[in-house]
Amino acid sequence: MPDHIYKKIELTGSSSVGIQEAIENAVNKAAKTIHDMRWFEVVETRGHIADGKVAHWQVTIKIGFSLTE
Repeated sequence: MPDHIYKKIELTGSSSVGIQEAIENAVNKAAKTIHDMRWFEVVETRGHIADGKVAHWQVTIKIGFSLTE
């Protein structure tokens, strides 16, 4: 099995629905230009409060992808 070399990028996805959708929004956007994505890790979760309620989620993730020749 050959060795793999990975690169990581950091993105912040957002959603008014929830954490999972914020992550999926970031991954889906990255998939349009980044190939061979392998994994993600959640780095930070935060949100916006309006009128005493959660109005928006922001999730910062790191996405790892394989470097190819």
